[in-house]
Amino acid sequence: MSGDGCSATCQLENTSAVCAGVPTVAGTAIHSVRIAAGLEKPTAVTAPRLDPNRVFVVEQPGRIRIIENDVLQATPFLDIAGKVSCCGERGLLSVAFPPDYESSGLFFVNYTNNSGDTVIARYNLSGDPAVADGTSEHILTTIAQPFANHNGGDNVFGPDGFLYVGMGDGGDAGDPGNRAQNDAELLGKLLRIDPVSEAVQIWAKGLRNPWRFSFDRGTGDLYIADVGQGAWEEVDFQPAPTVAGVNYGWHIMEGRHCFNPSSGCDQTGLTLPVLEYDHSNGCSITGGFVYRGCRMPDLRGTYFYSDYCSAFIRTFRGVSGGDAQNLADRTGDLAPGGGLAIDSVTSFGEDARGELYIADYGAGGTSDGKIYKIVPGS
Repeated sequence: MSGDGCSATCQLENTSAVCAGVPTVAGTAIHSVRIAAGLEKPTAVTAPRLDPNRVFVVEQPGRIRIIENDVLQATPFLDIAGKVSCCGERGLLSVAFPPDYESSGLFFVNYTNNSGDTVIARYNLSGDPAVADGTSEHILTTIAQPFANHNGGDNVFGPDGFLYVGMGDGGDAGDPGNRAQNDAELLGKLLRIDPVSEAVQIWAKGLRNPWRFSFDRGTGDLYIADVGQGAWEEVDFQPAPTVAGVNYGWHIMEGRHCFNPSSGCDQTGLTLPVLEYDHSNGCSITGGFVYRGCRMPDLRGTYFYSDYCSAFIRTFRGVSGGDAQNLADRTGDLAPGGGLAIDSVTSFGEDARGELYIADYGAGGTSDGKIYKIVPGS
């Protein structure tokens, strides 16, 4: 495990260029507005970097939908439900658009196939920019899953142009196969895939279930929200330039606490989280993004995260001495009001201008998922 995840070729966001002409609002007051409803089990929301009018929503049963100018389009962008094993922690879990999407028309998905294994696959656009070619699948890698939980699920392009994939330890409780610490296993790892050669590299290890992670588009810093076992949820952090070989500790540690063994564990060489919280606050962390959007310049540099079980929305700003700084609870600020409620946050999303979105799974029914946008004002 070697290499440099961010060099002179890194593609970091030029905020002033992206935000030219966008009106701004001073201060850090925020609220949320619902921009789409009627979604089936939304698990992710994202956008190509040069498409300011659309966001793409992943539905766990196997579809990707488009929201264009805050209107949910009826025709799916991609429908691969026949290939996908859903639901629980399985399904179509994420989509990633490479930096050259506008010219290449290629994009990458992470899904569970009908054998229960993780598939990383590439698809092409059709001649219609609103519809992908569902017959164009090219599988980069298939990773066997020993259990139905801790499958990970995130696909993210880093500032170095490589595709990063978060892999859980494969289950069951406590990582019984010690996969997260085993360099011969792809489970319990952050992988880096060259989208051209398709070579797969273990980038980091010691992860239990990194359901959502992100790179700060302004700095290249890496934030990993790793779902805990029975006691602690955590956010791991690596400042740019990210390097290979970091060990985030599982299953030696859960959060900042010894797990196996339960006391006196050897922490040599481990990178501990910058933030943790116990299960009196929730039970399954959902990682988000550092805000780098246009409309709220005073909020830039603030990292958002949530918990699937308790649906709080919290933030911190900056990391110093190994600890997250300026912690705040924004749950009340982001409550949508009007009889609406955010039930279960599966993901945050970022559009082309860096504005943030919240994917609400709802109660898990066929049409009660929602997407909210974080906007200025109270």
